[in-house]
Amino acid sequence: MARKKRGRPLNGVFLLNKPQGQTSNGVLQQVKRLYGAQKAGHTGILDPMASGVLPICLGEATKFSQYLLDSDKSYRATIRFGQRTNTADAEGDIIEEKDATAITAEALKAVLPSLTGEIRQIPPMFSALKRDGQPLYKLARQGIEVERKARDITIYTLALEHFKVGEFIEADIAVSCSKGTYIRTLAEDMAAALDNLGHLTALQRTKSGAFELSECQELSVLEQLRGDDKESEMDALLLPSDIAVNHFPVVEVSLETGYYVRRGQPVFIPNSPVNGLVRIKQDDGVFLGVGEIVDDGRVQPRRLIADDSQAS
Repeated sequence: MARKKRGRPLNGVFLLNKPQGQTSNGVLQQVKRLYGAQKAGHTGILDPMASGVLPICLGEATKFSQYLLDSDKSYRATIRFGQRTNTADAEGDIIEEKDATAITAEALKAVLPSLTGEIRQIPPMFSALKRDGQPLYKLARQGIEVERKARDITIYTLALEHFKVGEFIEADIAVSCSKGTYIRTLAEDMAAALDNLGHLTALQRTKSGAFELSECQELSVLEQLRGDDKESEMDALLLPSDIAVNHFPVVEVSLETGYYVRRGQPVFIPNSPVNGLVRIKQDDGVFLGVGEIVDDGRVQPRRLIADDSQAS
């Protein structure tokens, strides 16, 4: 006999404003516990020092979390010049210092174009990337450094918002970038372009895919609702599962065609796009999952909802 899953069979996306000082997995487990959900997953790690947009997928929505992980991101970062740390952010130890008083706002603005567009970036040692199954940050903590391959990323926009002169030279930078971009590395590269050193002292993700920071909820909101036993109000904060793929075009199928889609069979759908991924919905509004246009023009189901409870 199959083992009964613990928790509620809850499906949807919760937009969390991740608090500073907590790990992404830590807040994921808190959201899962507060909802009493059977299954949960996040859509891209934020460092403990960072705050901001972190969509949490529950239940069937976890099947589509990869599409959010692959989406573009935006950040607001504070860079301190004149100091380098072993983690490239304020959580690490200062390992090198250099006089940064000659850096000006004009000089910083002048180097930003060279770091904008399609560039190559070497991931930091303090990262969750793995080498032979071992996270790089664990190797870094042992004092081990391994070679990392440079990766192609895109910095869409890079703008100086504020420049502060005081005990330290600091700059607030707004960044819009492709997936896989390490803002810590970008901060070091920015300092290097000025022939200096630098590290992050603050980082906030302001956008993930189509989700804005203003749409996100604080963890304390869930804690308060749970404490007041307001489960229905908590559930009302969940967005439908297909919000994770709302950037894909929609194709509609009849209930009869939907029967075959649910069984993973490719189907012809009139007026479908000629290629790429699509959202498949029945004409009664029920979201079935994600499909892909194959060579013969049919829609091949790729990731399907396990039940028919997901209506948008």
